[in-house]
This record gives sequence, structure tokens and C-alpha cells, in this order.
Amino acid sequence: MSLRSIVLSTALMAGVALTGCTSYDAGNKEMVGTGLGALVGGLAGSQVGGGKGQLWATGAGVLLGALVGSELGRSLDKADMAYMNQAQSRAYSAPIGQTISWNNPQSGNSGTYTPIRDGRTNSGSYCREYQQTIYVGGQQETATGTACQQADGTWKIIN
Repeated sequence: MSLRSIVLSTALMAGVALTGCTSYDAGNKEMVGTGLGALVGGLAGSQVGGGKGQLWATGAGVLLGALVGSELGRSLDKADMAYMNQAQSRAYSAPIGQTISWNNPQSGNSGTYTPIRDGRTNSGSYCREYQQTIYVGGQQETATGTACQQADGTWKIIN
């Protein structure tokens, strides 16, 4: 998996996960996306190489993450995030391979979630791997992630 895929996947999933905790409005969603993207990108970059190479990768990860996060924050509005969250919730119980689509007719943005595999962790938690595709301004971005069901029945994105 490429660094870009790791950064994008993590940024997308973290952004979706944080929608329940953060109130997005037109003034701060780009800033939140940029900050979150920079953080995730820096963390991903820090896992690459060693010495000066690792320092360079961390810096590049911060810049790439900020760019991706800024674009998503600028492009996805509160309604888009609500549609995404509904589709994601439906994907948790959909049969493996069934694509769940979302579309915001007001913004023209859309996407899909497709559960691609499920199983249990060593501790017994039920988890699902899924592929997520988002179309923003005619541009397609795809990422994969994993979510696990918690003891209270809620789902938590783990990567």
C-alpha cells in the first residue's frame, strides 16, 4: 500500500469518525480538514525509513496530508457528511460485497461503501473491512478501512 493510500484512507476515515464530535460549518471545515490531514500525514510519514529519510518522509506526509485534508474539508459539506454517515452505518450490516451508495443532490458529491471482508479479532470483536469511494467535484478518491463493533453495539473505525 502506498503512502498516499495510507494517508488518504486514514484521513477519510478519521474525518468520517469525527463528524459526530465536531460541528462543521462553512468557516472551519477546511481548517479542520487541513489540521487533521497534516496530523495523519505526519504520523504516516514518520513510519517510513529512518534518520534523515524518516524526517523527510514525515515532512512530506504533513504536507500531503494537509493538502488532502484541506481539499476534503473544502469540498465536503455538513449534508455530504450526513449522507456518508448513513451509508457507512448501512454498510456495517450489509452483506459482504453489497455496495451502499450515497448522493447529495445539492452538492453533486457522492460515494459508496462496500464491505469486502469480515471476521473476528483475537479478542473476539466482530470487524468488517470495507472499500470507500468518494466523488468530489468530479474527482474520485478510494480508500479501504476496517471498523469493529464495540460491546455496546456501536462501531469504531480502527484503520
